[in-house]
Amino acid sequence: MRLKERVNRKIQKPKSIKSKLFLSLCIVIVSTIIFLIIINNIVLEAFYIYNKKDIEKNLYEQINEMYNNNESSDSIREFVKEQSTKNNLDVFIKNRETGEFIASNRVKINNLDGMKDSISYDDKKKFGEVLYKSENIIIKTLKDNNSDKIYIVMLATLDNGTELFVVTPISAIKESLRVTNQVLIFVGMISVLISAVIALIVSKHFSDPILDLNGIAKKMTDLDFSEKYTPRNNDDELDDLGKRINILSDTLEHTISELKANNDELERDIKEKSKIEEMRTQFISDVSHELKTPIALIQGYAEGLIENVNNDDESRKFYAEVILDEADKMDKLVKQLLELMKLEYGKREFNNKNFDIVSLIREDIRKCDVMIKEQNIDISFENNEPINVFADDFYIEQVVTNYLTNAIKYSSEVNGKRAIAIDVVELPSNLVRVSVFNTGKNFTEDEMKAIWGRFYKVDSSRNRENGGTGIGLSFVKAVMNNYKQKYGVQNKKNGVEFYFEMEKAHETLTEEA
Repeated sequence: MRLKERVNRKIQKPKSIKSKLFLSLCIVIVSTIIFLIIINNIVLEAFYIYNKKDIEKNLYEQINEMYNNNESSDSIREFVKEQSTKNNLDVFIKNRETGEFIASNRVKINNLDGMKDSISYDDKKKFGEVLYKSENIIIKTLKDNNSDKIYIVMLATLDNGTELFVVTPISAIKESLRVTNQVLIFVGMISVLISAVIALIVSKHFSDPILDLNGIAKKMTDLDFSEKYTPRNNDDELDDLGKRINILSDTLEHTISELKANNDELERDIKEKSKIEEMRTQFISDVSHELKTPIALIQGYAEGLIENVNNDDESRKFYAEVILDEADKMDKLVKQLLELMKLEYGKREFNNKNFDIVSLIREDIRKCDVMIKEQNIDISFENNEPINVFADDFYIEQVVTNYLTNAIKYSSEVNGKRAIAIDVVELPSNLVRVSVFNTGKNFTEDEMKAIWGRFYKVDSSRNRENGGTGIGLSFVKAVMNNYKQKYGVQNKKNGVEFYFEMEKAHETLTEEA
């Protein structure tokens, strides 16, 4: 099965962003309308009754003050009519001594005497809910038996003994609740329709560039890098992602073009050799083996952006950075594989010269100093005098670096400390041996053979960030085989030791620092 098919099987077809946005807006609007209706029914009536109770109390105080100030009956009657119209209530005032009667006469209240009889200051009759009670005032909710209407009524006695009776109907708030609920439902329906239009406009604005990016990603899966994203000049995350996708496309196109060019060169160079088919098979196997994970990650994160899994800016930036990071790893891995293949099949020429191996090792230690300190490792290298060898210093440095970084990664505490020891020894037969020891567990016989193979990792649980590519020791093996020199690993007490050998410097050549 092709790599593209394996990747596509992991990724389901995403749902439409437009439909998601439309449903989200509808749910928010409908939920808001339902919430308002519930709040309207629970709060409005209670607030209305509370407000009317305060209005009746204030009316009592104002009328009582007018009588205490000996204002005229006409002034009081005019005030009563004004308040009656303003606050939708009926007022009845009767002076027991003079028999004078003042009423708003706004609405005719049936069974007025019966309603008045239902109120007593000692509240012995429990018809209706008592809203307020004091020495001279009692406010209750009462029901008119003739009309079945409910009222807020106040029976009070003024300071001069005048009787005050105020009636406020609740039917108005009942009707208001019914009308308000109808209006909310109507507004909700209109809002849903408007949201549909807004969803289409907004989703088009966001979905078009995402669909473009999806199309580009699909073509990249087919190794077609001809299509590029055109920024909308919005200077937003989508435009930034599009630019990064373009960079990724160019990087992959360049890498794959370089891969094809180098592969063609390798085919021409080894056309006469019997191992050409083996080399091609191995190379393709290695590339497909190692590139399937980063390609799957790139596809997965691109689809995640399309599905709008995380819509905050930080998450989108993280997704784009992962895609670029995986592209860089692919580029580095392909180059390492190409270099390894050339070394293994003898297609790499070495720039041999005399150089000081001691200085080279000290420089490598300096470069790895941060890692060494982070791991709290004690490192020792006792050689101080120069020891010149004859080889390609670039490739020997790679060998030393691989040994040293592996020692840092895989060293573990023995007797309370982690240690690395490097030594350079001059051997008979004009050879120099470099050894790198690190504390830790010994290898099994099978591991000692397997570690020199491609992509082998002693600790299979290591993650992609810290585990490397697994071709470092294969690189060492290829370099040493080209020089036809010994290399290997030995179990030591409390750890393991890697070594390799090389020729001493040629005295007939000019030594180079």
